[in-house]
Amino acid sequence: MLLSDLAGKEIINLFDGAKLGLVGDADLAISASGAIEAIILTSRSGFSGLWGNNERDRDILVIPWEAIKKVGSEVIIVDMSGRTERINKGSLL
Repeated sequence: MLLSDLAGKEIINLFDGAKLGLVGDADLAISASGAIEAIILTSRSGFSGLWGNNERDRDILVIPWEAIKKVGSEVIIVDMSGRTERINKGSLL
């Protein structure tokens, strides 16, 4: 599968059916061997995220490659049950 095949696909959580984001809005963590280790989604959080472009108002969600259950023609299904990889960048600063 090519990276371009992933672009534009919506990421859906199998655990609760939540829409997590689009691959086009994501970064990838890639190992030295070229394997994808994780999809890293950034999304604006809170009311100020609607208009602001403040990096401190963004959440980061790390989806390990092992959590990906199915890559379909339009969506990627992941199982993020019981995971706490969501981090608010503002809390890191």
